[in-house]
Amino acid sequence: MHQRFFGGLGRRGYHHGQLKDALLDAARILVAERGASGFTLAEAAKRVGVTGAAPYRHFSDRRDLMAELARRGFELFGQRLAGAWDEGRPDPVTAFKRMGNAYAAFAREEPGLYAAMFTDCGETNIQDMAAAEKSFALLESATRAILIHHGAGPSGAQALALEIWALSHGVAMLGLAGHFTAARAGRDPAKIAAQGAASLIEMAVRRGKAEAPGR
Repeated sequence: MHQRFFGGLGRRGYHHGQLKDALLDAARILVAERGASGFTLAEAAKRVGVTGAAPYRHFSDRRDLMAELARRGFELFGQRLAGAWDEGRPDPVTAFKRMGNAYAAFAREEPGLYAAMFTDCGETNIQDMAAAEKSFALLESATRAILIHHGAGPSGAQALALEIWALSHGVAMLGLAGHFTAARAGRDPAKIAAQGAASLIEMAVRRGKAEAPGR
């Protein structure tokens, strides 16, 4: 069951002055139900209970609405990751595992936001990308801490962060597409992502130690 997210939707529609949030909430639910391209502004307006012209008070077009949905999604995503990382406490390995679980949980619990975040990211009109870059910077900071914790230099942190992001995103998308159902033995997405990340970290540590001065 979808819960109210941005504070705009309720039993009686949106509250005065909250139309923008209500439309974003409706879009989030529609994307979860139909995919990122499976609805129109008019349908979002209908969900909220306003005329088809009302959304244009806040959004120039559907793409503009999706850009704002993506921006807010990345902000929440970054908050979840930062909370899970908790500045690397009690140690980077434990904290990084929490971060991985938080990533998987976000994609599973917020499929509408997650789909919006990764749709047309290269072209979307976003300051939103600043929120996306902030999330990646957190991941890179975490991989740097992991490498140092294991005695490797930090130079490979960005490459490792990209590899783990790609892995995590792939697992998340497969999960959302229904390829990791309970009936499929051995296909626990959290376990797959954790094992894959552990392998990537191990290889990165080996590379880092091999490339360290004096070796």
